Amino acid sequence: MSPAKAQRRRAEQPQEETAESTGSGTATLAEIARAAGVSAPTVSKVLNGRADVAPATRTRVEELLLRHGYRRRRAESSRSPLLDLVFHELESAWAMEVIRGVENVARDSGLSVVLSESDGRLTPGQSWLDRVLARRPHGVILVLSGLEPAQRAQLASRDIPFVVMDPAGDPGDEVPSVGATNWQGGLAATRHLLELGHRRIAVLGGPPRMMCSRARIDGYRAALEAAGVEVDPELIREGDFHHETGHTVGRELLRLPDRPTAVFTGNDLQALGLYEAARELGLRVPEDVSVVGFDDLPLTRWVAPPLTTVRQPLTEMAEAAARMVLDLSRGERPAVPRIELATSMVVRASTAPPAAG
Repeated sequence: MSPAKAQRRRAEQPQEETAESTGSGTATLAEIARAAGVSAPTVSKVLNGRADVAPATRTRVEELLLRHGYRRRRAESSRSPLLDLVFHELESAWAMEVIRGVENVARDSGLSVVLSESDGRLTPGQSWLDRVLARRPHGVILVLSGLEPAQRAQLASRDIPFVVMDPAGDPGDEVPSVGATNWQGGLAATRHLLELGHRRIAVLGGPPRMMCSRARIDGYRAALEAAGVEVDPELIREGDFHHETGHTVGRELLRLPDRPTAVFTGNDLQALGLYEAARELGLRVPEDVSVVGFDDLPLTRWVAPPLTTVRQPLTEMAEAAARMVLDLSRGERPAVPRIELATSMVVRASTAPPAAG
């Protein structure tokens, strides 16, 4: 092979990562290969994020590398100009606000966004992680999701930072996250209905496994208790943040012998499902039942009547998450691990005082 052709081949090959030991261990990479029961080239593949390594083998090698304090030493240019954005499920209206925020920051930084969906699971699968490791993005943003400790370790071992937006559960202080003041939003929504004179107020939350849903219902309870209104368990319902559930559970609530005069729903889509249930039962919004949503999606101002809702600053939350993950990719630790942006009431025409009698 001519020297010129060899030089071209080297230039066309992807830049490989090297490793340095940051711990007290003295094991060489060859010794790690023997301990893992694999060849030295296999350890090299794991180091370089190659996809052609069995998941069990990769996990075994990763654990040994971490145990001996190895980290990847990688040039910035070896990162792909990407941000990975993963949703537990994609819903157009809600997800578009998040995508818009991440795109705003990515575009200003000369990056593109890769979208993934984890099929409703709160933890993405190994196949997703394998693709991320192969892509080597600047960072990962998980929405209403989280990662297992082993998955976190695999990302950390390749210096791929991640941030969770609206985490499903408590992510802990070691995981950077962005959210909203969900408890305050639930409190404000219920207080608004109380101030209008409602006392029989129902709530239709989201999945109980999600921290944001539990916080909104806790805010609802706090507002009732502060007003001296007894919390009726019959009026507390669980949902899944989908329009269909708002319709189905809405019919159940509105057909109760002593039906509620107002309903606070955990998101706007369920509120719109409740609108449909009320229409089918011959009830009017807000004359017969007041409705409050949560999110303030753009479509809520155009429905009839326009929806009173709690504004969750989704685009701003996504922008904050994207900026945080880019800071982490530059080695800058956030001043605080958790950012919470304020919610606010948006009062429109779907709420009114309860009908007399």
